[in-house]
Amino acid sequence: MAATFTRSSFNPNKKPSDPERWICIYPAYIDSSKTRVAGRRVPKSRAVERPTCNEISDVLQAANFKVGVEPKFYSRESSKEEEMRGRVRVQLKNEDGSPVNPGFPTRDSLFLYIGEKIPHLKSRVFKSSGDGQAAGQGGGGKKKGKGGRR
Repeated sequence: MAATFTRSSFNPNKKPSDPERWICIYPAYIDSSKTRVAGRRVPKSRAVERPTCNEISDVLQAANFKVGVEPKFYSRESSKEEEMRGRVRVQLKNEDGSPVNPGFPTRDSLFLYIGEKIPHLKSRVFKSSGDGQAAGQGGGGKKKGKGGRR
């Protein structure tokens, strides 16, 4: 379902359904480790730790959106690692300008939905359950905090 994109200058006569008019979503928009200045666009409480383009794409395809992934870097991203690369394009509006999915009329509503659904992906659920078991089996460490006499 991935679309191909051709580069051209902005043309206001293009319809909202043309891939060039689809909205762009960078993982930094919903990354809880980023600040607002660094590009996060959702509240920290609704953001996700280190999301990837593939996760964003999977969530949107499950919600029946037309999605395309491009190998682009976010301009505010300081790290140029390969895993930080990528941008997702999504068709938000039909040819007549009406939302593709009436439940998500704006890009902000889409960002919040993505932030809500990524933690429930199988790849995330298995990672977090595996980490929890490893942490629980660790040896008894020294207690932290004030340990004064009473």
